[in-house]
Amino acid sequence: MVRKRRTDSSSGGEGSEPQEVGSGQGSAPQRPPQQQQQQQQGGYQGRGQGNYQGRGPQGGGGYQGGGYQGGPPQGGRGGYVQRGGGPQRGGGPQQYYGGPPDQQQGQQPRNPRGPAPPQRRGGGPSSYAGGPPSRPSVPELYQATQAPQQPVSHEVPYEESSSSSQMVEQSVVQFQQLSVEQEAPVQAAPASSKSMRFPLRPGKGNTGIRCIVKANHFFAELPDKDLHQYDVTITPEVTSRGVNRAVMAQLVILYRDSHLGKRLPAYDGRKSLYTAGPLPFVSKEFKITLLDEDDGSGSTRRERDFKVVIKFASRADLHHLGMFLAGRQADAPQEALQVLDIVLRELPTNRYSPVGRSFYHPDLGRRQPLGEGLESWRGFYQSIRPTQMGLSLNIDMSSTAFIEPLPVIEFVNQLLNRDVSARPLSDSDRVKIKKALRGVKVEVTHRGNMRRKYRISGLTSQATRELNFPVDERGTMKSVVEYFRETYGFSIQHVQWPCLQVGNTQRPNYLPMEVCKIVEGQRYSKRLNERQITALLKVTCQRPNERENDILKTVGHNAYAQDPYAKEFGIKISTNLASVEARILPPPRLKYHDTGRERDCLPQVGQWNMMNKKMVNGGVVASWICINFARNVQDNIARAFCSELAQMCNTSGMSFNPEPVLPALSGRPDQVERVLKARFHDAMTKLQPHKKELDLLVVILPDNNGSLYGDLKRICETDLGIVSQCCLTKHVFRMSKQYLANVALKINVKVGGRNTVLADALSRRIPNVSDVPTIIFGADVTHPHPGEDSSPSIAAVVASQDWPEITKYAGLVCAQAHRQELIQDLYKEWQDPNRGKVSGGMVKELLISFRRATGQKPQRIIFYRDGVSEGQFYQVLLYELDAIRKACASLEPNYQPPVTFVVVQKRHHTRLFAQNHRDRNSVDRSGNILPGICHLFLNLNEWVLLVYQI
Repeated sequence: MVRKRRTDSSSGGEGSEPQEVGSGQGSAPQRPPQQQQQQQQGGYQGRGQGNYQGRGPQGGGGYQGGGYQGGPPQGGRGGYVQRGGGPQRGGGPQQYYGGPPDQQQGQQPRNPRGPAPPQRRGGGPSSYAGGPPSRPSVPELYQATQAPQQPVSHEVPYEESSSSSQMVEQSVVQFQQLSVEQEAPVQAAPASSKSMRFPLRPGKGNTGIRCIVKANHFFAELPDKDLHQYDVTITPEVTSRGVNRAVMAQLVILYRDSHLGKRLPAYDGRKSLYTAGPLPFVSKEFKITLLDEDDGSGSTRRERDFKVVIKFASRADLHHLGMFLAGRQADAPQEALQVLDIVLRELPTNRYSPVGRSFYHPDLGRRQPLGEGLESWRGFYQSIRPTQMGLSLNIDMSSTAFIEPLPVIEFVNQLLNRDVSARPLSDSDRVKIKKALRGVKVEVTHRGNMRRKYRISGLTSQATRELNFPVDERGTMKSVVEYFRETYGFSIQHVQWPCLQVGNTQRPNYLPMEVCKIVEGQRYSKRLNERQITALLKVTCQRPNERENDILKTVGHNAYAQDPYAKEFGIKISTNLASVEARILPPPRLKYHDTGRERDCLPQVGQWNMMNKKMVNGGVVASWICINFARNVQDNIARAFCSELAQMCNTSGMSFNPEPVLPALSGRPDQVERVLKARFHDAMTKLQPHKKELDLLVVILPDNNGSLYGDLKRICETDLGIVSQCCLTKHVFRMSKQYLANVALKINVKVGGRNTVLADALSRRIPNVSDVPTIIFGADVTHPHPGEDSSPSIAAVVASQDWPEITKYAGLVCAQAHRQELIQDLYKEWQDPNRGKVSGGMVKELLISFRRATGQKPQRIIFYRDGVSEGQFYQVLLYELDAIRKACASLEPNYQPPVTFVVVQKRHHTRLFAQNHRDRNSVDRSGNILPGICHLFLNLNEWVLLVYQI
C-alpha cells in the first residue's frame, strides 16, 4: 500500500515543510490542541535511519532478497516521503518504498504477507502473542530506570458481542454525527484527549535473540531552571519570521544588559519569548529600528520602525516534566517540552537555513546536482523528545532540494535541457520557465558591486527588443534595450528572449535574463520529477555506520556544550548515541507447493529465493500481449524476452500460455494512450468470439521514462481494466533468471495466485487469527502533492480474503475531500428512490467479499490504520471505529465481532501520544472502566503500534 503524506500539528518549525530526505525521528513537542494549526507535511527519507546494528537488513521496502545468488540484500533503499505545501510545521509523509512497483524488480520479496505489523531494523517492536507475556526480569532499555508500575485493574473479558457494542457507544458518546453522509461528510472533533484513558501495557515481549543497538538519540540533562513564557506583539505586523527574528535580535543587542536583566531569551519567530527566570517587568514596550540589507549601491539604507510589546504569559514547570519522565505523571507537559525545543533550535536557526524541522547549509555536506537547475543540500533534523529512558535529543541527517545559484540563462538551459540560444522559445517553453522561476529571488549583475535583489513575479509575453516602458510622468516611452545601453552602458545580447518581470503587477519592472543571477539558499518546494527523486535518493541512501558517523560529526559540529542558549537555560546534551536493548525476532517459515524440490523455506537475514520452489497457488494467464515502448529494443529481443518470461512463470508454478494473442507491437511513448487502446481493441476483437478476456499486458519501457509509467498504469487500470506488468529496457537485455523469477512472482499475485503462505497459518498457530475466522484490514489515505490545492485525497482499504492463511487481499480505492484524513467511505448511507434507505461502503463490501471467498463471516476484525497524526488520532480512531461497527450492523442487526484497531506510525507521529497515555485506563465519560485492553509497542526510533482492542 502506498504510504501517504500526513498532516500533523507540531510547533517550532521554520516555514513550510520541504520535499525532504532522511529527516530524523521524533518531532518537537506540541502546543495544546487549541493552539495547534492544521499543517501539511512531506519529505524524502533515505534508508538506514534509527537503530544501528552490525548486521541485518540494510534498507526498508522494495523487493529484496538473495535471488538465485544468495548473499546479503543489495537493494531496498528505504523510500521517499513527499513533504511540502502550506504554512506548516511538523513531519510527515507520502512514502514510496523502493520506487514505482513495476520498476523495482531486481530482488526477491522480503515478506509476502500483506499488511502485517512491521518490524523495525535491528530488533523489531515488542511482540504480544497469545496472551499477556510475563514481564522480563531485566529492563528492556539500557541507560534508563524502569518507571514504577501501577497496579493493573482486572479487565472484563469479552463474553458477548453486545457488550463490545455497548462499550463503543460509551466511548463515542462525546461525538456528534459520526456517520458519514454521502453529500456532506461530517468530521467530529473529540472534546478532549483526557476523555479516554487506557490501561497499562500488560508486559514486554521476550521472543527472539536479545542484542544491543544504537539509536540516534542523545540524552539530555533536565535543567534546573525557572522557565517563563512571554507574549510578543510586533507592530506593524509582518508575516516573515526572518523579519520578526531580526527585530528581536536587535532588541536583545540593545537592551539585554539593561531592561532584560542580562537574560538571553529564546524566540519562536512568532508570538512567544522564553527566558530562564523572570524578566524585570511584567509588561514593557520597546522601539526598534531595522536597516534594510546593504545592496552595495552606497545609497542610504531604508529604516523601518517597529514597536515591540513583551508581556508575561505563564511559567513552564519543569518539575512536572521530571515527574512524567519518572513515570509518576501520565501527561507530558507540552509547554515545558516546547520551551526546551525552541531553546535548542535558536542557535542553528541563526546559523543555517531552517526548513521545517531541519536545518541546511552548504558547509554541512557536499552539494549534489539534481538536474534542471536544482541541487541537494545536506542538513540535519533536530527535536527534543521524552522517552522511556529520559529526555533525549533526536538528531538525524537529511537532504532537500535547493535552487542552484546560477545565472538565469544557465538555469533556463538546464531546465529545458538545451541551449536556449539555438532556437526560439516555444509557448510550452515559456510556460515551463515561468512556472519554475515565479517567486524566485534574483540579484542583478550589471551594476558592479551593487547586488540589488528582486523577486520574480512573471515572464513577459514579448521579446526584450519589443518592450517599452514610460520613463517620466508625461508618458515618454523608451525601449528596455535602449535604457540599459544609455543608463548602464550594458548592451543586451539576447534581445529575442523575454524579460523577467519583477515587482508588482501594477508597476512591473523588466530585467533581461542575462543580467540576473539566482540568489543562493532558496529551497525548492515544488514537486520533484522522477530523475530528481532518483538523484536525491542516491545522495541520502547510507549504510547505518555511515549515517552514524555523520550524525556524530553533526553533534560535534553543533557543539551544544558551547551553545549560549543551552548554557543560559542549563541544558546539557550527551555526545554519545543511546544504547537500546532490542530483540531479533525469529523469521516465519514459508510454505511452498509440494511439487517443488523445496516445500518450505526459512528466510535468513530477511532474504530468500525461488530456487527449487513453486508457487503455492499458481495463477493462470491464457491470453496476453506485449507492447514495446523502448526504441532500442528490437522486435526479436522483445519476443525472446517474453518467451523467457513465460517459461519462468510456468517453471515457478503458473499456467502461462507461451504464445501471445498478437505479436509484440512497438509504440511511441508520446502516443501511449492511442497505442494501448488500439492494441487492446485488436486483442479483444480476436478473443471475444471465444468468450475470453485479456489476462495480461506485458509492457517494455525505456529506463528513463518520465511520466510514461504513470500514464500507462492510469489507462490500464481506469480505462481498459487490464492487468499490466512493466519491465525496464536494462532488464530486458540482461534477462537474468533472478529478475525473471521476481517478475513471475509479481504477475502471479496480480492474476489472483499466491506465491507462498505462512506455515503457521496452515497449522493454525497464528495467535489471535487462527482460532476463529478473522479478517485483517489495512487502510491509508494519500494526500495531493505540494502546490495542488484542490485535488482529492485518495483512500485505499485492503482486506484478507483467504482465512486462515491471510495471504490474499482484495482492495478498494476511493477519492474524497481534499486533505481529508478520515476515510469517508468506510461506511455510508443514502436514500434510494426505489429501495429507500441503503447502506454500503468499503468495509461492508470487503466483509461480504470475505464471506463469499471463505464461506464464513468474520468473527474477529483486525484493522490496521496507517498515518494518523497526534492531533487527529482520537478523531480518526473513534470515527472509523464507529464506521466499522455500523458496517457490521448493516449486515446483521446483532453482528458485532470484536475489533482490534491498530494504528501504525512510521517515525515520530504517535510516539509522544503513546508515551503520554501509557499509564491510563479506558473509561467512558462517566468514569466507568471499559472492558478492553491497550497494547503500546514502543520503539525509540522506528515503528510505533498502538493497538486498541474493543
